[in-house]
Amino acid sequence: MAIAKAERLMNLALCLLGTRRPLSKRELRESIEAYLEAGSDDSFNRMFERDKDDLRELGLVIETVENLDGETGYLARRDSNRLPAITLDAEEAAALGLAAKVWQQARLAGAASGALQKLRAAGMPEAEDSYEAHHSALEPRIPVHEAAFEPLMLACRDRRPVVFDYRKANAAKPEQRQVEPWTLECWRGHWYLAGWDRERRAERVFRLSRISGRVRSRSGAFTAPVPDVVTVRETVETWAGETATRSALIRLRSDCGYPLRARAVSSRELGDGWDELEIPYGHGLDAWLVEFGPDVVVLEPADLRADVVDRLRAVARA
Repeated sequence: MAIAKAERLMNLALCLLGTRRPLSKRELRESIEAYLEAGSDDSFNRMFERDKDDLRELGLVIETVENLDGETGYLARRDSNRLPAITLDAEEAAALGLAAKVWQQARLAGAASGALQKLRAAGMPEAEDSYEAHHSALEPRIPVHEAAFEPLMLACRDRRPVVFDYRKANAAKPEQRQVEPWTLECWRGHWYLAGWDRERRAERVFRLSRISGRVRSRSGAFTAPVPDVVTVRETVETWAGETATRSALIRLRSDCGYPLRARAVSSRELGDGWDELEIPYGHGLDAWLVEFGPDVVVLEPADLRADVVDRLRAVARA
């Protein structure tokens, strides 16, 4: 939303909330500078009607009063736009505080901190000493290092299509994707976006760390319905071999590949800086192994080894 429009909406909301009687269009136009600069009456009327609809969509309850000295009047009563009292016990307050700490590494940190301050000012209790001491070691974090996170989060919220360059695991160069974003989800320290890929006309999941360049928003409505349930985590688990149907034997450099070691059902030292691991896997393990580059060598099965070699050769050729 442009700053000028946001300021205009804020001024209109303040006028409607601050009045004790309904205000006519004429009075509102005289009170808000942006409306005075609107030009013709038609331009002002169109701007006002859009602004009024936008405020209602944001949740402001605006009443319309007819026959006010021959004019229609508008106001937003404070009692109709006041949230109910928030009541939290000490444990709920502590849990809310911990949840706010999740965003300390993201650009949402300021908003989360400000929300807590407002709740405390409204009477939210502080956590009891015993409860706070018991959980003082809890420091939840969701790392958000990708620049694509914030524009994608806003696009998901506002239901806006986006365009970005995306590099697949086996590709040397990124390709442009046109996506209708549905939701973001974090899994094992990585953020993923689920949405509708317009060119492929299918649901897709994208890892944010593979998005390069700027995420650009596009106008227009979604062309595909948003499902009630989006299975981001299940899709990524399948890629990572969580739904295992086979076992792979790999060599891994010592002190490397912790995610692989965490999945291994057996491990033994080979010497010369290498270990041997057995890993259960399903679809997509070849793409995951390629990400570890020269630190991983697939021993068996032969088809998995061939898939990894093919992917590495494709990257080398590119």
